[in-house]
Amino acid sequence: MRRRRGPDEVRALLHRRRDLLEAGESERSIDRSVRDGVRVHVRRGWYVDRAAFDELYAEDAHLLHVMTVAHEVRGHAAVSHESAAVLHGLDLYRVRPARVHLTTAPGARVSSSPDAFRHCTPLDAHDVVEVNGIRCTSLARTVFDVARTMTPEAALVIADRAERIWCDHTGCSPDDWRMAMAARIAEAGAARGIRRARWVAGFADGRAESTLESVSRFRLHQLGFRSVRLQVPIAGPRGAGWYRVDFGLDDADAWGECDGVGKYLDPELRSAGSAERTVLDEKRREDWIRGTTGRRLVRWEARHVISPSAFAAHLRAFNIHPLH
Repeated sequence: MRRRRGPDEVRALLHRRRDLLEAGESERSIDRSVRDGVRVHVRRGWYVDRAAFDELYAEDAHLLHVMTVAHEVRGHAAVSHESAAVLHGLDLYRVRPARVHLTTAPGARVSSSPDAFRHCTPLDAHDVVEVNGIRCTSLARTVFDVARTMTPEAALVIADRAERIWCDHTGCSPDDWRMAMAARIAEAGAARGIRRARWVAGFADGRAESTLESVSRFRLHQLGFRSVRLQVPIAGPRGAGWYRVDFGLDDADAWGECDGVGKYLDPELRSAGSAERTVLDEKRREDWIRGTTGRRLVRWEARHVISPSAFAAHLRAFNIHPLH
């Protein structure tokens, strides 16, 4: 199964033309490997084997690009926006950036290559950090930037995960993060995209445990659900502890669960045993939850939340809709 790679794994996939030549390859053989599809030309002088590249998620493919651009950046430019997001280990939703985003002070020089997009704006010292040896915008600054420039669902995916990472690393509460983000947005005044940033920061919730949960919550909001709880605990049978349900759809007196196929097909994601055992355990869990709460439970996958209309159609099939 495909999986996200760590920064060191991604960096190890890169080949510099100079190193390939020193290892005995010729200019012609390197160029031919790209034409024949054996290698992918990431950026001038940088390559990755096609077989390895095809196994990468969009985030790691972009991280390859970020690393090659950052290698040539001089001065005080910092990787930013969605490019900084992948450095911080955040997810991209339906985004495959063609260019690496860099932020630098107005008037500073930075690579004008067509695969690097320059944002000219001042950055405070606390807005710049180093991640895996690369200067980039801080977690909070990255969320502030993408919340103003990306689609709401893509920005929300990043904001949810960033809140969770920040709280885990600092030990601070989600309220601390939200107050800091609110103060940052207030200081920005009437900056471009600030209304969207204000909404994203206010709606973000680090309890969302996956991209699918973040997008699902946004779609539910679009469809008019206003009483949605996340990670709701439900007492299990004696000795079983507590079950958690992804969504409490209180508007519709129902429960919602979003699943990726890896939960059932990937041995590394299954807690124990076979796919059949996993399905049986899930059925028993669902039967208990339905029976003890008297609520319906509906499941959905990534394909169901691709758009508001697709999600609405899926929920209608189960007669689930906001009651108000």
